[in-house]
Amino acid sequence: MVRGIHYGGACAVLLAVAVALGLGARGGAAQLDDKFYDGSCPGVHKVVRRVLREAHKADVRIYASLTRLHFHDCFVQGCDGSILLDNSTSIVSEKYAKPNNNSVRGFTVVDDVKAALEKACPGVVSCADILTIAAKVSVELSGGPRWRVQLGRRDGTTANLTAANSLLPSPRNNLTMLQRKFAAVGLDDTDLVALSGAHTFGRAQCQFVTDRLYNFSKTGMPDPTLDGSYRAQLAGSCPRRHGNRSALNDLDTTTPDAFDKNYFTNLQGNRGFLQSDQELLAVPGATTAAIVGRFASDEKAFFRSFAAAMINMGNIKPLTGGQGEVRRNCRRVNGS
Repeated sequence: MVRGIHYGGACAVLLAVAVALGLGARGGAAQLDDKFYDGSCPGVHKVVRRVLREAHKADVRIYASLTRLHFHDCFVQGCDGSILLDNSTSIVSEKYAKPNNNSVRGFTVVDDVKAALEKACPGVVSCADILTIAAKVSVELSGGPRWRVQLGRRDGTTANLTAANSLLPSPRNNLTMLQRKFAAVGLDDTDLVALSGAHTFGRAQCQFVTDRLYNFSKTGMPDPTLDGSYRAQLAGSCPRRHGNRSALNDLDTTTPDAFDKNYFTNLQGNRGFLQSDQELLAVPGATTAAIVGRFASDEKAFFRSFAAAMINMGNIKPLTGGQGEVRRNCRRVNGS
């Protein structure tokens, strides 16, 4: 049974029930349980929280990075920890897919969490569940919603570079393509907008915005939906020539390290950093535009929907029971 969102109020209870009713369509998700480790590793959440707090002292970006890592894992053959696997004689790592290479990060922190959990309860907590818990804790520690995360995933023994290149949403995708990619893993428009709201914290590289600044849709002109003053600000940090493509920019210029609704108010001011951000509002009459408006005016509504979307995403094709394994090292399959 899914015990759902720990946010408070009747709405949270009803939402948890709705999520529970939908789990059967996601196969092994029906076997996930927020109390899965209560007997075998009761301190799992405290261990993850402790390691993440320590990591955050040296890296203010880590909470956003770990949340994104969970997202990039789940969209490729389900939430199975495949993104963590390094290259080997049997594995072609997803880390080198175009959406991931020199972009996704946080792997050493996952290693640290795994090492701490192996010391506390050896061979019990999967790497896939570590990613799930780390994303939840990261959001909470940044001021976002709390929810009871569903656990019991097992780790996959394969990776899929081709799928990572084709299935992961791109910062340059238009709304139709974003909707198609989310629908392919069983997520709807509310999930799309809510999960995009994770761009309320973290950073992105200049290479992901230069097209919007200087050559949108190969027109030789900037993206007409981009606010003029914001465009000038970005052009200063991401110049057309001789700029650093890897230079970092706040995804949310208002509160860059806090998890709140400002991402959506930024979109309303045409100050979304990525094309895929602004696309949620750029298409007249799109269902996503109404959802953006609702979240911009009601942070509690955003928090409830985000928690529900994270549960839904975490339920994408999990391996459970006797499927997969519990890796001893998140970077390689057991026995390799």
